[in-house]
Amino acid sequence: MSKRRQERMAVEMKKVLSQIIQDQIKDPRLDFSTISITRVDVSNDLSHARVNFSVLGDEVQQDETSKALQKAKGYLRSELAREIQLRHAPELEFRLDKSIEHGIRISSLLEELREGESHKDEP
Repeated sequence: MSKRRQERMAVEMKKVLSQIIQDQIKDPRLDFSTISITRVDVSNDLSHARVNFSVLGDEVQQDETSKALQKAKGYLRSELAREIQLRHAPELEFRLDKSIEHGIRISSLLEELREGESHKDEP
């Protein structure tokens, strides 16, 4: 399997999964304004896909979203195969990605440092 095809499939799967989650999943535990698919990694033979998702919210909301996505995994897999027209849909593995949350925390810490420096310079 060429690396190029793997990358194209990953990008297409990310786009299609985002659309399916937003338009077709009716689980009340999912708040579509706080969920985003951040990355999809596909195995060489396209049999497995690791889907990284991010949830802006507290730990309870992240757990509920994770459980809802795990429950909908079969439906998402079949819809993904239908949309992309794959003969064999990859097995999906959902992982919570906390990189956005981590970035926001680092930005706020840097902002606090800047404010502390500006107050220190004032006489």
